[in-house]
Amino acid sequence: MKDGSMARGPLEAMLRQAITERQIDLVGLDPFVKLHGMDENSNTAMNFVSELLVKLAIDLNIAVDVPHHTKKGLQTAGDADAGRGASAARDAGRLMYTLTRMSDHEGETFGIPAEERRLYVRLDSSKVNIAPPSGEATWFKLIGVRLENGTPDYPQGDEVQTVIPWHPPKTWDGISAAQLNAALDEIEAGMPNGQRFSDASSATSRAAWPVVQKHCPDRSERQCRDILRTWIRNGVITIEEYDDAVERKPRKGLRVCHGKRPS
Repeated sequence: MKDGSMARGPLEAMLRQAITERQIDLVGLDPFVKLHGMDENSNTAMNFVSELLVKLAIDLNIAVDVPHHTKKGLQTAGDADAGRGASAARDAGRLMYTLTRMSDHEGETFGIPAEERRLYVRLDSSKVNIAPPSGEATWFKLIGVRLENGTPDYPQGDEVQTVIPWHPPKTWDGISAAQLNAALDEIEAGMPNGQRFSDASSATSRAAWPVVQKHCPDRSERQCRDILRTWIRNGVITIEEYDDAVERKPRKGLRVCHGKRPS
């Protein structure tokens, strides 16, 4: 602000000079809040700042990338309103993306230990109405890279953080038909006491997902439950009523349709 009015600061002229002299094509200005001395909650002020960036891009034929802080609290992947401050900054962007840390639900699905989930982030477009499922999102993993710049006085040298592409494990990838059929054999045989396995979320001793995990040990609980749901949906497994001799009452249990087994 200058004399009560919005005005260009010295940074704008400095950027124009540097871009022209160095023939820059892409300018990254990080973070957005440090580019200006305005009220970031004012749409009028943020529109003024955004228009300067847009004019910079048009006049000098460049792309401008402006990372922005998110609001406090729980973040949702692909949420266009995740950015801090006024919505004018969001609306000015041609392409908008969110970076979101892996949630506990996603960590359980992918079998990532709780203490390691902070290392994984997903990238989603926030210019679409619905973010893709976590298994289809673009994921990255934070890693440390040693610079090998150690000296006698500083033998360990420096390590900097960067990211590498990471792909979530696919539920069915790498599982052989033999593994799947072994799990189905055990489900069809039932429990030693005569009870049948169950896919119910409340099932404990009769839960079928541990049987799947026994034969597919690198799959998480949630992935094993997904396999069971797929089998039920495809008719490989059916849910039938039987007389439970242990509980002495009719109950529902899982049976295998042999004609639909994987081959």
